[in-house]
Amino acid sequence: MHVGSFVLAAQFPGQGQGEALHRAVRSADVAEEAGLDTVWLAEHHFVPYGTCPSAITLAALLLGRTHRLRVGTAVSVLPTVHPVALGEQAALLHLTSGGRFTLGVGRGGPWVDLEVFGSGLEAYEKSYPESLDLLLRWLSEPSVAADGDRFAFREVAVVPRPSESLSGTPGPEVVLACTSPASVRLAAERGLPMLLGMHVGDEEKAEMVALWRRHARACGRPADEILGAGHVSAGLCQIADRRTDAAETLLKAMPGWLKQGLDAHVTVDDRARRMRDPLAYTELLCGLHPVGTPRLCADRLAATSERTGINRFALLVEGSGDLAATEENIRRLGAEVLPHLG
Repeated sequence: MHVGSFVLAAQFPGQGQGEALHRAVRSADVAEEAGLDTVWLAEHHFVPYGTCPSAITLAALLLGRTHRLRVGTAVSVLPTVHPVALGEQAALLHLTSGGRFTLGVGRGGPWVDLEVFGSGLEAYEKSYPESLDLLLRWLSEPSVAADGDRFAFREVAVVPRPSESLSGTPGPEVVLACTSPASVRLAAERGLPMLLGMHVGDEEKAEMVALWRRHARACGRPADEILGAGHVSAGLCQIADRRTDAAETLLKAMPGWLKQGLDAHVTVDDRARRMRDPLAYTELLCGLHPVGTPRLCADRLAATSERTGINRFALLVEGSGDLAATEENIRRLGAEVLPHLG
């Protein structure tokens, strides 16, 4: 089982943005010390929900600070960037880190980001598959041309080529964030592992894995690829000597962060949106994920793995909003939970 942390660089009420980013960077240092497998980095624009606007840039910093830890984006939002530019950056990190970089990509939301970066609502609603396929071609072919609805250019050489890595791996792993049957099918047809969100429980994740396998078989993906797909389950983790103490820590801090962060999202076309109740959402997450004693947390992760077949986890460990408490949470995850998992 592979357990990593999920870092949003969340700005809690009363905190500065630099403070949130410092906690994010420091948590990666501690994750490597604690024996975690991966740090997954979220990306958001214009909102305190997460203060990292470029997951791939922060990944470059963390890869340079660490020696063993894998670093992944969870996710780089594809509709707001040119897929060739993202592919070049991913290849660069893959080559210079010795293959320790994972590129997680996703569709994002219908936010004002699309207006600011000039990609427009069509990039979110219609052009996502075209962008994804162009990105995948860039990471696997020696030269690429495009003749699509959104991207059209003459053939150019791929420099640097991911396959030139001294680590012997052909290119960076690509993981696709999936929240709907359509995105599950998109991932399966391309043989991409899924990143499944923390807002859904084991039953729904198991259903999404089963759907992915059906689509993968239907389009002729190799059997070993289907069986060995390294899907990733996002979740929340808070460790304490009593479950009530762990839940209380999160219930005190997370609703305020969720309210100010989610309220700040603005849609590109002023469409109506329904936001979750921050307290109810925190309570839901505490019930779905490893929140409690080390033994309870280990059992919760093992149960999720058994039910879903997923053995990679990205756990949000900064739910307290406090740097010292986040560091302690990560250390306890490494010292008191991982030994039970194997």
